[in-house]
Amino acid sequence: MTHLMKLVRNILMICMVLSFVQATAQEAPLLGSWQLVSHVSCLEEASGQDSQEAVLRRDMQTRSSASAQVVTFKEKAKGVQSSRILNTSRVANSRNFLYRYNGELLLILDKKSQTITDSYFVEKLSADSLVVSSRSRPCDTRIFVKIHP
Repeated sequence: MTHLMKLVRNILMICMVLSFVQATAQEAPLLGSWQLVSHVSCLEEASGQDSQEAVLRRDMQTRSSASAQVVTFKEKAKGVQSSRILNTSRVANSRNFLYRYNGELLLILDKKSQTITDSYFVEKLSADSLVVSSRSRPCDTRIFVKIHP
């Protein structure tokens, strides 16, 4: 019996180590600074490309600020954003946030209360691009490119 218990204990230890390595490996590609290059809202998707509303909306977007919208994912599940990009709810400090990433879902947490403020499906994550869509509104899609490792 003792050999069986040792074997079970060793298997459990190996499983725990592998799950920890997998969790840190999933977070690794996300680390770094990402610049928002495209944001397609549900309203834009519903309206046609040739409608007057779409033309007016594109014109208004070209007049927005020239500063880059950047999100930085740091180690220890901390993040910083230049403006309200991912964290859309009204929190005290919308620039700093916490996050959790499990390979398919990106959760944005309030830094103070650690409650989930927003959640996103990660549609694509590669070395240089990140595509996420809102979990509550799947037609709301954001495309990022990596600017710093």
